[in-house]
Order: sequence, then structure tokens, then C-alpha cells
Amino acid sequence: MPQMAPLWWETLYVSFLMSFIIMNMMIYFSKTIKIKKEINNKSWKTNKQMTWMW
Repeated sequence: MPQMAPLWWETLYVSFLMSFIIMNMMIYFSKTIKIKKEINNKSWKTNKQMTWMW
């Protein structure tokens, strides 16, 4: 049915857009988690109070 063609293109476009946004969010949050872990490790090594032997 040619009348349904715009609906199929719209569903394809929306599904592609949602998957693209979800992939970008996953990449962004995985990078921010890695950066936070690196910052915590560096601050842990440089902070003198944390290296005291109790």
C-alpha cells in the first residue's frame, strides 16, 4: 500500500534516532565513569591523609 510508506519511513527514522541517542548516552556515561575513577585514584595517591598508617 503506497499510503503507508510515510508511516514506515517515520518508524524507521524514529527507531534509528532512539538507538543513536541511547548509544551516545552509553558512550558518554562510560567515559565519565572512567574519568571519575581516574581522578579518584590520582587524588587518593596525592592525598597525604589517606596514606597514613593508623
